[in-house]
Amino acid sequence: MQEYIINGLLIVVALLAVILQCIGARANSGMTKKQKVMLWRILAATVLLLGLQVLGAAAFDQLGAAGRWVRLACYLVDYAIIGYDILQKAWKGIRNGQVFDEHFLMAIATLGALALAIYENGDYLEAIAVMLFYQVGEWFQSYAVGKSRRNISDLMDIRPDYANIERDGKLEQVDPDEVEIGSIIVVQPGEKVPIDGIVTEGVSTLNTAALTGESLPRDAKAGDEIISGCVNMTGVLKIKTTKEFGESTVSKILDLVENASSRKSKSEDFISRFAKIYTPAVCYAALALAILPPLVRMFALGLDAGWETWVYRALTFLVASCPCALVISIPLSFFAGIGGASKAGVLVKGSNYLETLSQTKVVVFDKTGTLTQGVFEVNGIHHSEMENAKLVEYAALAESASSHPISKSLQKAYGKEIDRSRVSDIQEISGNGVIAKVDGHTVAAGNDKLMKRIGVDYINCHSVGTIIHMAIDGKYAGHIVISDVEKPTSKQAIRALKDAGVQKTVMLTGDAKQVADQVAQDLGVDQVYSQLLPADKVEKVEALLQEKPEKAKLAFVGDGINDAPVLGRADIGIAMGAMGSDAAIEAADVVLMDDDPMKISTAIKISRKCLRIVYQNIVVAIGIKLICLVLVALGFANMWLAVFADVGVMILAVLNAIRALFVKDL
Repeated sequence: MQEYIINGLLIVVALLAVILQCIGARANSGMTKKQKVMLWRILAATVLLLGLQVLGAAAFDQLGAAGRWVRLACYLVDYAIIGYDILQKAWKGIRNGQVFDEHFLMAIATLGALALAIYENGDYLEAIAVMLFYQVGEWFQSYAVGKSRRNISDLMDIRPDYANIERDGKLEQVDPDEVEIGSIIVVQPGEKVPIDGIVTEGVSTLNTAALTGESLPRDAKAGDEIISGCVNMTGVLKIKTTKEFGESTVSKILDLVENASSRKSKSEDFISRFAKIYTPAVCYAALALAILPPLVRMFALGLDAGWETWVYRALTFLVASCPCALVISIPLSFFAGIGGASKAGVLVKGSNYLETLSQTKVVVFDKTGTLTQGVFEVNGIHHSEMENAKLVEYAALAESASSHPISKSLQKAYGKEIDRSRVSDIQEISGNGVIAKVDGHTVAAGNDKLMKRIGVDYINCHSVGTIIHMAIDGKYAGHIVISDVEKPTSKQAIRALKDAGVQKTVMLTGDAKQVADQVAQDLGVDQVYSQLLPADKVEKVEALLQEKPEKAKLAFVGDGINDAPVLGRADIGIAMGAMGSDAAIEAADVVLMDDDPMKISTAIKISRKCLRIVYQNIVVAIGIKLICLVLVALGFANMWLAVFADVGVMILAVLNAIRALFVKDL
């Protein structure tokens, strides 16, 4: 009965190999050359083994005394076809002092089974079938890993091959590394943006899916900042580069993804340590199983030793003990998790950070540029002694020498090109504001401290925002209200974090208390600290780390240069990647490529799904492995059943690991 089952399975394997070869031939990129060769080996070994089974031992008996050795030679050829690489790897491991691995276990078990069959002039089918089914499992594992790598590679296929520079009226393709900062590059429809820059000419739409996971196209026009890795879809764009290729967004993303696998999680370290202890242990256990029971039977019980039975059990024990499912599926689970996160626009720098992210219970936010857009707008003019437009004009001219966001918002509200010839005697007073001569008038623009400093009575404002008090020629002229704009998804992001199991949200900001409290209340943030300097933020995070539950992790989300120290101090740092500073991205462990705070809860859910898969694989693989080893030791499972259990668990674990790539259901 067992022989019929094995023959049936061999036919299925042969048919499967033929089908996969046909699929691979039609879809040229479906399999690697090595995988195709392995499939041909599986097919050849299966067909030869089936042929030998059909012929049977009786056919060789007709050759007389030589028949036995001809039959053995045929089976050895079959064994060599399917198992020569396993034997090579086992021998290489022995030579390098790394004896105890799955190749060694499989080589010893199958060679031992062949030796027993030769000694007893028995059936060689089992030893070769074991190696064959093991190689089938190895092929499935190789194909699954390759598929996950191709998915990530396709997803991150954003490396530009060239940049277009216009010379003598013609476009010339050059290596992106050769393009200097300040150069004008031309990006035509269908091409990737090779380097970060500012659009100087043209209107188009951009596909940012590879960077952000966002399928909706984005508009681009003159004056807009544009990051590398996007695909230009419609019009021709001329872009003035602001970074070298090596410092551009696309280079940083590729570097993060390529180096992510070097940072291993605790689970991966555990599996590595487990395998180093487990494999030698089962080898010694198999040796004990082969020797001790026969000796006990001989000397203690006076029975026949039954060496053949116990050696066979020991060899079967070795086959069943292969830790392939654990060693392969756990790193693959994290690799797939990182790939799934990348697909959603979240770059995780290593599997250790993915594991930490899954345990996050406290999320601390910087305000400006994280929960708000970092775009200040004039949204009110109060108590003006002149036309509102004129007051804004004076404020914009007085602030024209400053690069502060407040100054930029005043200049934007003015809406005209600044005529610097109208401004003189600019005096910037740190922490107060600016005093300047505008059209011969002394204009003071700043906070209440500046008004007190120059002795001008001012009118308090009860609006939330930054208040710019104005005085012209020593007389109060009104005040301008400027406020940051909340990101449209910030409120939803806080709610999503609560739904994802985050216990506490905190906001840290250097803004005034009134402004900070208003934003925190609007968004639903649990706790807020205002009027903080960068060093104060580090102290607050230190305090929050002390307050949180022991096993909970704290994440800090920021975007500016001043957030870099806090990002490094938190259990896990999350940076805004699209508009965030290079320092913040460098210091962070996780980067959100579209600056959307909603992606934080997505990242946490992805990490938790990945860890669930890891724990599922660990429990199932170890549990089935232990049950199988006990059954083998007690004689209830033979070698081919052991390899089926081992290969089956490995295939299930690998397929389960691949689920981490898919994030649409989160």
